[in-house]
Amino acid sequence: MGERPYVLLSCAMSVDGYIDDNTPHRLLLSNDEDFDRVDAVRATCDAILVGAGTVRRDNPRLLVRSPERGRERAARGLPPSPAKVTLTATGDLDPDAAFFTAGDAERIVYAAPSAVSKLADRLGGAAEVVDARGPAGPAGPGSGGGDGGDGVDLGRVLSDLYGRGVRRLMVEGGTSVHTRFLREDLVDELHLVVAPFFVGDPAAPRFVLGGDFPRDRRRRMDLAEARAMGDVTLLRYLLS
Repeated sequence: MGERPYVLLSCAMSVDGYIDDNTPHRLLLSNDEDFDRVDAVRATCDAILVGAGTVRRDNPRLLVRSPERGRERAARGLPPSPAKVTLTATGDLDPDAAFFTAGDAERIVYAAPSAVSKLADRLGGAAEVVDARGPAGPAGPGSGGGDGGDGVDLGRVLSDLYGRGVRRLMVEGGTSVHTRFLREDLVDELHLVVAPFFVGDPAAPRFVLGGDFPRDRRRRMDLAEARAMGDVTLLRYLLS
């Protein structure tokens, strides 16, 4: 892999490491102060990436919410919100999802080869679909939707984004995407917000799946900041 963007991975989780519960309703793990912090971080990035499972499960808009921050970006010659990026192995994406319909940010879908043609037809002009063939990645129970771009080469994705001018990338989920980026040692900075309660449901999606991670007990991350925000706590780690 050649040059790549600086990768910031952002996640909120319960004390026992879950990023949602197993109900149809989204579990709120943060508070207004942290939502504003995340919005401020988004405004500093060139693109925001989530897996297709997150697009289906949470239907995120992935926009900078603050009008003032949007105007500040526009004053620097940037669109009000960063580009939106997703990864998919199956191509199971709804063109009516907020990822495609909310805002006017650039939208890029990196897909496994078997999904590219059909998905491009389905989405029409709603997004650019890019063939990003690669090896199978981790997936399994509690993987946050089961489509974190299995079969998509993250190195190819990051190189392509860098070629498009993306220098700072924010990764926002879900489980299989977090796991792949961290296992492949592609994260430079980790923002982990911990909510003061337990979920306790083994069927619910977790922050990461099990496996081998380069940042284990022998190669620890560097804690750059610990900040209380109401009843949640931000832990900011540096990995590069």
